[in-house]
Amino acid sequence: MTAQTESLKGLDLLAEIKRLKEERNAVILAHYYQKPQIQDLADFVGDSLDLSRKAAATDAEVIAFCGVRFMAETAKILSPEKIVVLPDMDAGCSLEDSCPPDQFKAFREAHPDHIALTYINCSAAVKALSDIIVTSSSADVILKQIPKDQKIIFGPDRHLGGYLARRTGRDMLLWPGICIVHQAFSETELLKLKAENPGAPVAAHPECPPHIIDHSDHVGSTKSILDFAIHSPSKTILVATEPHIIHQMEKAAPDKTFIGVPGGDGNCNCNMCPYMALNTLEKLYVALRDLRPRIELDDETMAKARVPLERMLEMAGRTVGQGDVGRPKISGD
Repeated sequence: MTAQTESLKGLDLLAEIKRLKEERNAVILAHYYQKPQIQDLADFVGDSLDLSRKAAATDAEVIAFCGVRFMAETAKILSPEKIVVLPDMDAGCSLEDSCPPDQFKAFREAHPDHIALTYINCSAAVKALSDIIVTSSSADVILKQIPKDQKIIFGPDRHLGGYLARRTGRDMLLWPGICIVHQAFSETELLKLKAENPGAPVAAHPECPPHIIDHSDHVGSTKSILDFAIHSPSKTILVATEPHIIHQMEKAAPDKTFIGVPGGDGNCNCNMCPYMALNTLEKLYVALRDLRPRIELDDETMAKARVPLERMLEMAGRTVGQGDVGRPKISGD
């Protein structure tokens, strides 16, 4: 169900959202891929897991998660006593959609000697079927702690899994999911940008396919890309992830130029996440007003999903949401 936003004409949305936030004792979370106006009113802006952990540490009774469904589910798993609302319940994720729980369960049963290392971009039901959850910032350090002879299923992102396999030499069985945004980046358009901006480094998310990773100077999580872009001595940075993160880059380093890598032929908006775009100020207002759409998970699913999340936190510690998965291994490097 999507929050209804009729009859809001003339309403001072920013003032009303602030009022409702105080009345509901709510905390507003915004992922880096949200529109700038939502980022600017949020209490916390960041990576999905980092946001959920910050919300769990507050005394808020309500979490309004401006992101996508799997992120709001993670917030609910870490804060089961809190009400979690998502402005638009249709805000899904192509990676989550690519990995239905029943199919993942059957896949696991077909490979009983494998453990499941599962990227956090999946449903709560898939998390509950996993052994260890990973983020793009924690996957590398976690892989190093798993015995070399242990067989591994990695899902749902085959590009992140493939990158980790190339980087670590681990032979992992990859689930064939992709992020439609990172998949859309064009190698041709990236090479044009590099020619137009000689010396400008490329910062890419590991959800990108190899033909983008191989041209990148830095590969890491959204937080890692943000830190790299801000602290790089270069005055121009090419950014191969969802371009709304550039808002935070421009706020932190207004003297620099940040250029989003285009998708397709350079004339489409396919480098923007259509799911993240579903959240609006109007829908956030209604979600806080009505406390709906609400994330509802059964106790058993939450309990089972919490186990691999806690394993990740134990194995990765402070690297979660802060580190990166390193520089790509390029032939001749």
